[in-house]
Amino acid sequence: MAVAGSASMTINEMREFASFEPSEQRYIKRSLDIGLGRQDAFRVWGRSAEECAAIRLQYVVYQDLKWLRDNVPSQGASEGLETFIGKLTRVAAFDLGQERIASFSAFRFLYERLLGPDARPWLPSAFCAASALPQIRPQRRKLLLQSLSEAAATAPGWSDRAPAFYPEFVEQAEVA
Repeated sequence: MAVAGSASMTINEMREFASFEPSEQRYIKRSLDIGLGRQDAFRVWGRSAEECAAIRLQYVVYQDLKWLRDNVPSQGASEGLETFIGKLTRVAAFDLGQERIASFSAFRFLYERLLGPDARPWLPSAFCAASALPQIRPQRRKLLLQSLSEAAATAPGWSDRAPAFYPEFVEQAEVA
């Protein structure tokens, strides 16, 4: 029964990922490669000098991910909260500023994988804070903030189940 439930959750995660725009999917896969150290992002994702510069900057910004993973505050804790939320908001502002993540769902999907399930309760706050920063264009800011559902913003609890589906780059086969 547990295997069937796990398979069902994985399929739900795959469906959710498939619902994102292709540019969001690409950015999530690239971000996971950088944030989890899965592959050489320059080789896999760098199509131009501009994109390689963005990847280089993302590697620098993502240096905080290890600290964030190791320092997720427990719910209700106040010690260290400002440092955690500050660092998380800075990283989130970078990702949202790239204008490839268009919704809280895509943001949550990415950050659950980058930081793990313990970070879930902190994601709506970081998303709102980063979305409201002045470096996010006003029209974009509005779309981002409207994408956060009331249910996500006011959730009384969060699952502690680790994500099962981690999308990866798949090289397209040549068409004969």
